[in-house]
Amino acid sequence: MAGIDQNRAFVPVNIAVLTISDTRTLADDTSGQTLVDRLTEAGHKLADRAIVKDDVPSIVAQLKKWIAEPAIDVVISTGGTGVTGRDVTPEAFRQVYEKEIEGFGELFRMLSFKNIGTSTIQSRATAGVAGGTYLFALPGSTGACRDGWDLILKDQLDYRHRPCNFVEIMPRLTER
Repeated sequence: MAGIDQNRAFVPVNIAVLTISDTRTLADDTSGQTLVDRLTEAGHKLADRAIVKDDVPSIVAQLKKWIAEPAIDVVISTGGTGVTGRDVTPEAFRQVYEKEIEGFGELFRMLSFKNIGTSTIQSRATAGVAGGTYLFALPGSTGACRDGWDLILKDQLDYRHRPCNFVEIMPRLTER
């Protein structure tokens, strides 16, 4: 049965939060702050936080910087996953993926459907792995960040979650 195995110890991971926006600042970044609050409440460490413009080269540069940083295990972004001209987060993330985790976006949209109905079709949430670092791209709304964390990432980034989780396979992400 799926759930938390109390016989296993919690293993905190180092998570960087990236907000992708042309307009937000740290003072008004409610979606990024929602992620920070939830990950730290869960016992994880905020490794870094940044805001970059909706620009593929800027996003790619920030992702590559964090992927190269051994002290960062996970990057969670918020923003830029829609379908407008400025929404380029999935394109940037796909430039750095070594492997895409297709099921993340599929599961996110399925779960999001319960809250926002068919509007979830406008989300291009995505995830992948590069350089042994997990990369998750969530939409820019606070509700989407809550759903992404509460319904998926909270469990998958908890070593105690059974039958499996992302944390237990971290040491194997760079196998060749």
